[in-house]
Amino acid sequence: MLKKVLVANRGEIAVRIVRACQELGLDAVAVYSEADRMAPHVRMAQEAYTIGPAQATESYLRGDRMIEVAKKSGADSIHPGYGFLAENADFAEAVIAANLIWVGPPPQAIRLMGDKVMARSIMAQAGVPLVPGIGKSGQMTDAELLAAAPQIGFPLLVKAAAGGGGKGMRNVYRAEDLPEAIRTARREAQSAFGDDRVYLEKFIENARHIEIQLLGDEHGNVIHLGERECSIQRRHQKLIEEAPSPVVDEELRQKMGAIAVAAARSVNYCSAGTMEFVLDKDRNFYFLEMNTRLQVEHPVTEMVTGVDIVKEMLRIASGRKLRYEQDDIRVKGWAIECRILAEDPRNNFMPSIGRIIGLTNPTGPGVRLDSGIYFGSEVTPYYDSMLAKLIVLGETRGEAILRMRRALEEFRITGLATTIPLHIQLMNSTRFQAGQFDTGFLENHFSFNQTSNPASIRVAAVAATLMAHQRNQQAILLHQGGTSPWRLYGRREALDRRLR
Repeated sequence: MLKKVLVANRGEIAVRIVRACQELGLDAVAVYSEADRMAPHVRMAQEAYTIGPAQATESYLRGDRMIEVAKKSGADSIHPGYGFLAENADFAEAVIAANLIWVGPPPQAIRLMGDKVMARSIMAQAGVPLVPGIGKSGQMTDAELLAAAPQIGFPLLVKAAAGGGGKGMRNVYRAEDLPEAIRTARREAQSAFGDDRVYLEKFIENARHIEIQLLGDEHGNVIHLGERECSIQRRHQKLIEEAPSPVVDEELRQKMGAIAVAAARSVNYCSAGTMEFVLDKDRNFYFLEMNTRLQVEHPVTEMVTGVDIVKEMLRIASGRKLRYEQDDIRVKGWAIECRILAEDPRNNFMPSIGRIIGLTNPTGPGVRLDSGIYFGSEVTPYYDSMLAKLIVLGETRGEAILRMRRALEEFRITGLATTIPLHIQLMNSTRFQAGQFDTGFLENHFSFNQTSNPASIRVAAVAATLMAHQRNQQAILLHQGGTSPWRLYGRREALDRRLR
């Protein structure tokens, strides 16, 4: 049984895990870099420890420091969230070797599925359909890759063998562009994963990106929680996810789910995981990769199934059996998630940094906000640009789109550029509303055309600055013993009672 969990992450996912721990009656231990000293997850946890400077390589990627803090704090387990150390098999093994509980899949499963070339081989043996491609576990030279390309045919993808998340991937449409694509993919893969191996895979045009959420326990039980639609992407990075998918019917859902479950069983998988597929225009699906961790977009599945995936991960790590059987899983309603990024869609999605000097969070029926920011927080260049995830649930897809549009219009972040205007425009897109999109939608069928008015921007900046100044003055007044309106009201009520 778990009692005390170290959350080896930051931002909104750290907040999400801390909340799950608290709801299960578990103590949560937060870690933070110097840049995150005042972050929400630090204030929410029962304990918090600094692990190093702002750079992730000196803080959140230091597995030795995570284990050291776990021992120091008396934590009995470590939950990695997603990103950073979540799919690091060596770290998972080190956690277990330190007599701590790893809240995640077995290290061997992480290692097998983390190598994309090896994963393709395993999935082929399990009977999972594969996208045509070529690669090997060892290093393929540039010459070997160039020679293999004509066998696959163009267009194709150059893909990193050691990781995912869109890093180390390049689309190639012409043979003459392949050498440069291999070179840049290798460089990016080396930087992201410390491994420059790449392989080639056929690029399926007009395809959709569909993934199946899995849960498995240590007793051999594995179920799926239906599919997620993840086709709205920019440079292989997801921007919007929804559950269920507009193009997946019950027959296809069960077929994809059964294959995903069989594939997970083939590697003795337990904990939460995701099997990702490419779905072509003829409704044929092919294995893309398996993510051996909690996914960013897990909330949409939670909203439509009622299953708390993070809590289930903690229960599974405690050795418990799954509380659900496959027949218990029912999809009800429609959920959509928008990833709110600190990027400027007006300026080619350039990263935006600075202090948040105005913040209004959306609320209302069916609205969920998973956030790692607060009024006054500093957005730095050291980490991923995601600020928050806005999720809505509606009875139908149409209602979910209308609810998301309303929630996005309520969402106000002042002080830096965000992707909120882009998401609003996407919700208003007739093609998106009709479900007529694929992974190339943003590049081929959508144009962000919001124009900015410099005068309006200056007025908004001045207004936000004045508001921030006023709030600071009020805070100083209260700190110095100033009387708040609530206190004055209380005194007046007490005086009235004496006079009666």
